[in-house]
Amino acid sequence: MNGTSNQNEQILNDTDANNKSEHDHNHTHSAHPHVHSEESLRKIVNRLSRIEGHIRGIKTMVQQNSPCPDVLLQIAAVRGAVDRVARIVLDEHLTECVARAAKNGNIDVEIEELKAALDRFLP
Repeated sequence: MNGTSNQNEQILNDTDANNKSEHDHNHTHSAHPHVHSEESLRKIVNRLSRIEGHIRGIKTMVQQNSPCPDVLLQIAAVRGAVDRVARIVLDEHLTECVARAAKNGNIDVEIEELKAALDRFLP
């Protein structure tokens, strides 16, 4: 693993809410670097951790033969939570990454990447 991967892993594993410093989190699959605040990463990772726990709870419900309507209700709750995380990621992408691309003059590439991602994400 390279140094950037180690730094990103540290951000994802470190949930100290008192540390509000900025951290560069670069996505190598994109045409441009993304810079997300540590606070933003924590917010998303915390939500995903709660979703992960919720899914483990659903698995336990299935293993214990819980009533199907109860299981489906919990699955619907997880779907809603995942959709809310996606909305946060999209909102941040629009306000930070797309705005930065417009400022730097490469908005067309950014819009095409966003459209491709939305095509995969939306049903």
